[in-house]
Amino acid sequence: MSIAVAAEDPAGADALALVAELSATLAALTGATGQASFDAADVLVPRACFAVARDADGRALGCGALRPLEGGVAEVKRMYARPGTRGVGSAVLAFLEREAAAWGYAALRLSTRRVNARAVAFYERHGYVPIDGYGRYAGSAVSVCFEKRIGA
Repeated sequence: MSIAVAAEDPAGADALALVAELSATLAALTGATGQASFDAADVLVPRACFAVARDADGRALGCGALRPLEGGVAEVKRMYARPGTRGVGSAVLAFLEREAAAWGYAALRLSTRRVNARAVAFYERHGYVPIDGYGRYAGSAVSVCFEKRIGA
């Protein structure tokens, strides 16, 4: 399957549909939608983006976002791939990592729920290593935070 990933408006119809699907999936899995930790305005600033993955027919398959966190660190948010798609999450994450490196970030961080074993394994497979909780996740027993060095 051919997958193209590009930055898009987080208020676009496909972006909103993907984020709503992600929220419903997270609510079923973890009991929380994750919406409280994401504001679309955070990706409408310099060195940030909301990305959508599409197939060759233009159908939206998944999404992810990148927002500035602190200094040379950005945060990965709202990662989602529609069920039954293969390689979509990896394609979105690779796009976000390339964008972050081009913008001069030295590292990417993210948080996911410990109970979300698929997400934890996904990030570990892609070179993310566990770190202490940061920001709103500091001291959280339900979250696991990761970081990946991507630049100089």
